[in-house]
Amino acid sequence: MWVHPEGAVQGALFVAVDNTGNEAEDPRSVLNTNSPFLVLKRYAPDEIRFYNRSSIIRVEYDEPPPQNADATRLPCTMMMMDGSIIDGKIHEFLPPEHARLYDYLNQADDRFIKIYIADNRVCLVNKSYIIQVTT
Repeated sequence: MWVHPEGAVQGALFVAVDNTGNEAEDPRSVLNTNSPFLVLKRYAPDEIRFYNRSSIIRVEYDEPPPQNADATRLPCTMMMMDGSIIDGKIHEFLPPEHARLYDYLNQADDRFIKIYIADNRVCLVNKSYIIQVTT
């Protein structure tokens, strides 16, 4: 996770589990809730921290992209306020009338959007830290 102004932070997000012990949330749903803070278990130092979602620039983790042919694939490059460049593809199930990159970026419900930056590597990007997006 990259946090402003701290920089890179390594740890594990706390996610809710259902009655069977399976995860009921994923990192994206944790980041896109309305509560201002989330919980992170830091690795070094070994401690629990509460981070303000507004100061989180991006979060990376491993997850395979959807294999369904119905998923819209939108290649793009994002220039971030911290100077980093994120290059990858968005794989989402989008209705045909809202399947443009412009539509996806302007979804009001999600603060963080998902982009696959490698075969099995996801980056959740805080839209408020994006300067520009190109295709």
